[in-house]
Amino acid sequence: MPSKTTRSSHTAKSQSTNTSFGNAAMLFWHSYKKDTPTSLKMIDCYLVYIMLTGIIQFVYMILAGTFPYNAFLAGFISTVGSFVLAANLRIQTNPKNANAFQSISPERAFAEFVVASLLLHFFCVHFLG
Repeated sequence: MPSKTTRSSHTAKSQSTNTSFGNAAMLFWHSYKKDTPTSLKMIDCYLVYIMLTGIIQFVYMILAGTFPYNAFLAGFISTVGSFVLAANLRIQTNPKNANAFQSISPERAFAEFVVASLLLHFFCVHFLG
């Protein structure tokens, strides 16, 4: 049977880990709110929305089955493709990456995102059959 000192030191260590994780999360959140441009925050919201949509589709497929398999596949490919395109848009429009993308303006990056999204969804709709 563990002694009280062992239990209390384990509890203190656990609380210390939780506190340091909480402090790190709060520091990250405050830094994100302060230093991230609004346009990148909007892209991040879209990324979270697309990720949650893909997770919901996958869970639904597990629970309900894959009867119209082409429909599931087209929808899931659409969410994954949209996530990848939005992540690329975020990388290209991030001011910290301006040196790597000197020849691409944020407007051009957005136009490429729109065209690529239209093509992606065109193929996904035609994959439905």
